[in-house]
Amino acid sequence: MTDNIPLQPVRRPKRKNSKHSNGCCPWSKCCGMCDFRPRTVWLGHPEKREQRYPRNVINNQKYNFFTFLPGVLFNQFKYFFNLYFLLLACSQFVEELRLGDLYTYWVPLGLVLIITIIREAVDEIRCYFRDKEVNSQIYSKLSTRGTMKVKSSNIQVGDLIIVEKNQRVPADMIFLRTSERNGSCFLRTDQLDGETDWKLRLPVACTQRLPTAAQDLLQIRSYVYAEEPNIDIHNFIGTFTREDGDPPINESLSIENTLWASTVVASGTVVGVVIYTGKELRSVMNTSNPRHKVGLFDLEVNCLTKILFGALVVVSMVMVALQHFAGRWYLQILRFLLLFSNIIPISLRVNLDMGKMVFSWMIKRDSKIPGTVVRASTIPEQLGRISYLLTDKTGTLTQNEMVFRRLHLGTVAYGMDSMDEVQSHVFSAYTQPTHDLPASRTPAATKVRKTISSRVHEAVKAIALVHNVTPTYESNGVTDQAEAEQHYEDTCRVYQAASPDEVSLVQWTESVGLTLVGRDQSSMQLRTPTGQIMNFSILQMFPFTYESKRMGIIVRDESTGEITFYMKGADVVMAGIVQYNDWLEEECGNMAREGLRVLVVSKKSLTEEQYQDFEARYVQAKLSVHDRSLKVATVIESLEMEMELLCLTGVEDQLQADVRPTLEILRNAGIKVWMLTGDKLETATCTAKNAHLITRNQDIHIFRPVTTRGEAHLELNAFRRKHDCALVISGDSLEVCLKYYEYEFMELACQCPAVVCCRCAPTQKAQIIRLLQERTGKLTCAVGDGGNDVSMIQEADCGVGVEGKEGKQASLAADFSVTQFKHLGRLLMVHGRNSYKRSAALSQFVIHRSLCISTMQAVFSSVFYFASVPLYQGFLIIGYSSVYTMFPVFSLVLDKDVKSEVAMLYPELYKDLLKGRPLSFKTFLIWVLISIYQGSIIMYGALLLFESEFVHIVAISFTSLILTELLMVALTIQTWHWLMMVAEMLSLACYVASLVFLHDFIDVYFITTPSFLWKVTSITLVSCLPLYILKYLRRRFSPPSYSKLTS
Repeated sequence: MTDNIPLQPVRRPKRKNSKHSNGCCPWSKCCGMCDFRPRTVWLGHPEKREQRYPRNVINNQKYNFFTFLPGVLFNQFKYFFNLYFLLLACSQFVEELRLGDLYTYWVPLGLVLIITIIREAVDEIRCYFRDKEVNSQIYSKLSTRGTMKVKSSNIQVGDLIIVEKNQRVPADMIFLRTSERNGSCFLRTDQLDGETDWKLRLPVACTQRLPTAAQDLLQIRSYVYAEEPNIDIHNFIGTFTREDGDPPINESLSIENTLWASTVVASGTVVGVVIYTGKELRSVMNTSNPRHKVGLFDLEVNCLTKILFGALVVVSMVMVALQHFAGRWYLQILRFLLLFSNIIPISLRVNLDMGKMVFSWMIKRDSKIPGTVVRASTIPEQLGRISYLLTDKTGTLTQNEMVFRRLHLGTVAYGMDSMDEVQSHVFSAYTQPTHDLPASRTPAATKVRKTISSRVHEAVKAIALVHNVTPTYESNGVTDQAEAEQHYEDTCRVYQAASPDEVSLVQWTESVGLTLVGRDQSSMQLRTPTGQIMNFSILQMFPFTYESKRMGIIVRDESTGEITFYMKGADVVMAGIVQYNDWLEEECGNMAREGLRVLVVSKKSLTEEQYQDFEARYVQAKLSVHDRSLKVATVIESLEMEMELLCLTGVEDQLQADVRPTLEILRNAGIKVWMLTGDKLETATCTAKNAHLITRNQDIHIFRPVTTRGEAHLELNAFRRKHDCALVISGDSLEVCLKYYEYEFMELACQCPAVVCCRCAPTQKAQIIRLLQERTGKLTCAVGDGGNDVSMIQEADCGVGVEGKEGKQASLAADFSVTQFKHLGRLLMVHGRNSYKRSAALSQFVIHRSLCISTMQAVFSSVFYFASVPLYQGFLIIGYSSVYTMFPVFSLVLDKDVKSEVAMLYPELYKDLLKGRPLSFKTFLIWVLISIYQGSIIMYGALLLFESEFVHIVAISFTSLILTELLMVALTIQTWHWLMMVAEMLSLACYVASLVFLHDFIDVYFITTPSFLWKVTSITLVSCLPLYILKYLRRRFSPPSYSKLTS
């Protein structure tokens, strides 16, 4: 009973309207830019438009020319840290509050702002040039003046655009004409939906029949009626009307007639009319706006500065209270606030920003991850605290290259090393004289046990016929296209298909001797090993669908007149279609465990009467108006019975190099990996197993398809009973679960060791990341390589783009860009870990440096009757943090606790960082106590040992302070770098050399006496020696985890 606890639906906050979240402002209805409405588009006449449409430009920038400076300044001063220093600097214009020269406050603030503005400007300029490259791509446009060249950014709704093969479609268009003889074209849509399957697109029949493109398309009076822009990339509703026809011609338009932007034409040259541009593009509407990412580390530092500000106020109030609030005490509070302002170090922001630039430079310069680019230099330390890594599949984990691995006939299996046997069997089948008398001619012959040779031949022949692959011929420089097509030239042949699996199967049949050399809508030609051409008529085609999970074809052998129904599909559906056997289920399981994508191939011989009966019923079903799809499926299923099982095929989508060890490293580092893909459930599950995202001993819970709240409730309860199992869920089911049971689903999913989400829309990927951030509060990293991954990459705390075959759209929008998935391991384990630990050490040391001098000021004021008089003035106060200690403190960005090889070998070291220990309230408190101790020792020591003049206090305390800071840097460093030594020596030399010019603040003659030297040495030793002893004892009796690996 406990398993069926009723789940309560979660009340979710309303998400922003998708129209506004795609870049349009809420009030832009006034300009017609966000009021999405259906439209009538006249072919070749953009001037006839009924409304204003957005410009066709791609824009990934955060600011424009006018908003850059206000935007950057706002992003700086919205944080308490920077706003505090602005108010501090402005207060010095008030005479009663002025404590020193104006430059002592404005120079550090100005330096911070200049560095920030320069860094943001560089990022924006780079982004501008990347966008400009895409927007400047040249296309051909049909006009009344002939064909003219036009930039992508100048394309308008209504333009007739020509797109060549392998060229990106620049805007959403309706497909009007193609140069392909078969009257169709293939699109590569991986940038849009993540699917590698090529999509077949059909032109408008009316315009495809026109004799020529240029003149006739412009001369006919026609228009397209298109629905309002929306984010649905899988559906479209519209009509095409030709008014000057007799009678007028009307054609319905669907998704098959569209060419969406960001897809690539894979075959022929196409002509289309533009219907959507700019912000109304399907691809743009599925992409969220780039947000200004602020690292968790920066937020933590901001929190610490608020604590320091609280301490500053308390100290100031105490000082005034000890004066018994005498006189104008409120002015005294303000003066003390200014006097102790060093408690919050302005140099902290400068040091951290410069540190981030150094970390980014180190990532770019790492020879072991060549080609890595840092596009967001503000968040490298985020890489050191990733808890969830969400990755795309196609082109990210896999190479998007299918390779045929195995042919299984039940009693015998052929792997890559035994394909020559298959080749010899196929060859013998066509060279033996008995070939002209096929065994299957008579019904009695089917019962005769077939030889291995004939079984192999039947299997290969079936694989060569049951597909939707079309061979095309291209000029190779020696043979022109027409000649290559006529002679079936092997070197000029290119296979085109809606799936790379299909191409790999046809390429394999070619390698064993049976070659697909020609195909159109009604026929297919195969070439045998002897060079003979076999002709087959295509009688019926039943394409693969996600619901049916199978495809079929009925062909007639022109030489014998035999009619054969071939079918291939997933084992789950084919098991009930083929004749009884005792090996199918077992062998499918074995091949799937090897990470192969398994297809079951079968056949059924039909007599002429059987086929004619089927055809009559099939045509009748297709003409029905009501329940057409159900009736058609019923007729086809009447054929799908007792089919002869021929073979199993195993195809592998090759993984990227070192994907398995990289995922193993991430798992050992405590990072949970989720795979979000637009691909099919079987393919995604297979790849997850192959990549060891799901380990061999892990159970898998495949979430059943759910459409209602009740179904989701039952399935979640079933999932709740399972423990430590990987989850596989489709995008539709995910949508239902998130609608009704968001909290419960996310709670269960976050407990899984791995999650695979298939058939995910781009916006769903971003939604999953957003929910992970809200529900867990942990940092997320998204990895992808296609345009469909941009939303996910921009939503994640860290976005990593992989430059691959799917183009550069993802890598351009990402914070970090790598060339291979395996580089992610080093990026996180080495650079992420180092960046975070170094940033933590640097920030705490800068705070320590400022607290030391503030503690000395507090001691000084309390000794001298709580006077609001500065201890150090002018250049001393600026020089302390900028000249004398800046380089040694900043050199901490070169420090490392273990070598990079050790960090890669022991990813468990990364797990320690997920708890945020390098920068926590505990470590902060330790450094505060160290600062108070050292500041007090230095100040009280100077007051105790000085002889007669006040200037001696300044000399003794300031010199001791500088030496203490240099020694503390040496104490903090774990691995010395030669630049660290140079920084220490250079800083000490700078201080000694500058003493000559500091006669206004320091007695030059006094510092040359032995008395000065022993006093400074004594104070420095008392302030530092106990800390060195404590560090040694801690190392000896409670060493950190990394020290065990370095010893």
